[in-house]
Amino acid sequence: MTAPTVLIVPGLRDAVASHWQTLLAARLPRVRAVPPMGRDDLGCAARVAAIEREAQAVEGPLVIVAHSGGVVMLMHWAQRTHRPVRGALLATPPDFERPMPEGYPSVEALRAGGWLPVPTGALPFPSIVAASRNDPLASYERAAQMAQGWGSRLVDLGEVGHLNPASGYGEWPGAQAFIDELSAG
Repeated sequence: MTAPTVLIVPGLRDAVASHWQTLLAARLPRVRAVPPMGRDDLGCAARVAAIEREAQAVEGPLVIVAHSGGVVMLMHWAQRTHRPVRGALLATPPDFERPMPEGYPSVEALRAGGWLPVPTGALPFPSIVAASRNDPLASYERAAQMAQGWGSRLVDLGEVGHLNPASGYGEWPGAQAFIDELSAG
């Protein structure tokens, strides 16, 4: 069986050197990453097109690793693509349908950018939602509801905040086990 290429889909602010996705990408043998979107570019359609370009550039099997807003981008992309995917790790999806903490886009800005409504249908490939009990961007209950709608297996990470450097996380060793599980599928 051919080892899959991992496609990293960063969120709205995840393109930093100390983020677990950046650290993961540096050590994977077969990896591509969707370029970061920048803080002022809230166009969902452009992000979906960027995922499609990167996914189509991969020959062979594909496993996607999305974080935060990247999960929402992936949900929109999955509705439009015909690209086969072996599986997806969806880490700490945000609840874009409720007001976010200060410094994040407003619900109105997200709506204007084409992010809302967040797709709720089942994904056409296996997926794992890794959710936090104290994520400032989505309650655990909301993450569980999203996972159920997407047909994803829900994994309780405990209290890891938003699983990002601001929450005290850089390296996330647990990501590799999920990638291996999805790769074997």
